[in-house]
Amino acid sequence: MKRNFLITIFLIVCLGAVSQVHHSVSVHKEEQASQDKMQAYMDSLGMAKDSLFTRKMPKNRRGQRLRMSDMRLFMPLTYYGNVAEGLFARDRKENPFLSELMHLYLSRPDLVVGTDRAVQSQQTKLNDIEAPIRHDAKLVEKVVERPVEPKTVPVEVLVMRPNFWTFHGDYALQFLQNYVSGNWYKGGESNYSALASLVMQANYNNKQKVKWENRLELKYGMQSSRSDSLHSFKSTEDLIRFTSKLGLQATRRWYYTVQLIGNTQFTHSYRSNDPKVYSAFAAPLNLNLSVGMDYSVDWMNHRLRGNFHLAPLAYNMKYTRMLELSRRLGIDEGEHFLHDFGSEFTVDLEWKLLELLTWKTRLYGYSTYKRTELEWENTFTFRFNRYISSRVFIYPRFDDGVRRDDHHAFWQLREFASIGFQYSF
Repeated sequence: MKRNFLITIFLIVCLGAVSQVHHSVSVHKEEQASQDKMQAYMDSLGMAKDSLFTRKMPKNRRGQRLRMSDMRLFMPLTYYGNVAEGLFARDRKENPFLSELMHLYLSRPDLVVGTDRAVQSQQTKLNDIEAPIRHDAKLVEKVVERPVEPKTVPVEVLVMRPNFWTFHGDYALQFLQNYVSGNWYKGGESNYSALASLVMQANYNNKQKVKWENRLELKYGMQSSRSDSLHSFKSTEDLIRFTSKLGLQATRRWYYTVQLIGNTQFTHSYRSNDPKVYSAFAAPLNLNLSVGMDYSVDWMNHRLRGNFHLAPLAYNMKYTRMLELSRRLGIDEGEHFLHDFGSEFTVDLEWKLLELLTWKTRLYGYSTYKRTELEWENTFTFRFNRYISSRVFIYPRFDDGVRRDDHHAFWQLREFASIGFQYSF
């Protein structure tokens, strides 16, 4: 009795479990079908969107047909013959799109607006072009093809020897005319004068430590004088001067320097109505050799340039080829040479005062225990243009090695003003 009761309870429990499992499976199937239907509508909507907004068409034509069939749920309801064929085929597969279309056909036949045959009859048949498209290249062939430049071009390296030499020059030809009538209340004399000057420089600088500067100055001036019955023309300026300096750089501005200065004149010099020669070529001839230091000047934003030469040891030689001039030139009578030692300094500066006004100055001094020479040359140049200029020259000089003058003692002075042609390079 108990056994039959237990068997009955066991069967009841098993039947309950089986029914519960069957109910859960059926519920799951219903939920799955609902989810498949929702997913089918979502996929169909996505396919329709892609067909409208996607520019590139798929390469696989079969894949394109499948995508078009998936869009039927969101297209005007049309009866398709392959829907029933797909649902009742022997090897059919679950297709939510076909199931939903069949449900619409059976439940709402009034919504069907046409058939697939009618739609296909309205379509235009498109044939894909299998052959590749070829372009006519005749016009391209007529265009001259530009050569393609290589990325790397071989470059020939040309090594040139540097030129450490620089050359400068200044030429000037000045004139002056003065007319005074015979009855001029203050008196006076008419005359003509001219002055020619040439300055040439050749400088060497290897941009390291060696510097060699060379300068040649040539000046000659003459004038006419009616009151001079012996000379039609007399010289007013007569100079040949050569300056050479060899320097070895000590610091940025200072150089150890050896300097050589030599000067003489071109022709004889006379005084009015006096046949006596006061100086001539190589009478005198001065040579000065000094050893010292040079300081290079570059001040006031390059407007003031030049150098200072300071030489505690200097040798000076004075020579005259005319013995009658020996005593007047400070040489012992009957002698051609005068040798002495002392100290020397030279200052050469060029100051650009204005755009058209320049001041060049040269201060030279030489001293021994017996005599002293001091020269200060000042040239003011006003340039009207590149070729026309006016000059004022002031030249005081002191020399106590010559005969003393009753009026000026040992001082001497020369001055002139002129206008004329000037060219520099």
